Amino acid sequence: MLEQMGAAAKAASYKLALLSSREKNRVLEKIAEYLEAQSHEILLANEQDLLEARRNGLSEAMLDRLALNPARLKSIADDVRQVCSLADPVGQVIDGGLLDSGLRIERRRVPLGVIGVIYEARPNVTVDVASLCLKTGNAAILRGGKETWRTNAATVKSDPAGAGRVRSASRCGSGD
Repeated sequence: MLEQMGAAAKAASYKLALLSSREKNRVLEKIAEYLEAQSHEILLANEQDLLEARRNGLSEAMLDRLALNPARLKSIADDVRQVCSLADPVGQVIDGGLLDSGLRIERRRVPLGVIGVIYEARPNVTVDVASLCLKTGNAAILRGGKETWRTNAATVKSDPAGAGRVRSASRCGSGD
């Protein structure tokens, strides 16, 4: 399963690296819209995760990190939109110069390829990392804590109108 996930993420990374800033921002906006449109389903999934976490004796601090409410979910969608407003780092020249021979040499920012992230019971991290990876043209393999699996699944589930954009952008081989 991990090898398949890695292969899928690697294949996706080639496509993500070629997306224009406009395309990436369009997908990010779709993700924010999806979070708002599906807030009821996401919050229901989060309630189920919270119930199970309480039964399993999670601390109040962990429960607070796990908990979503309409304001927190709106904040997550707003954070995605804020990522849209960031300059696209892909292709930016960060150093360079002209040699005596006339040859111009530049160091440019390029996508890394595939980024793997393992994190605990923080449902916002799924969307935050996915958004930043998308903006930087990278695929991501995400593995959230078992306490948030329902919330994470609801967060990255693609809607028919989005034609899979949310899932492919925010997951590209998610371990959730």
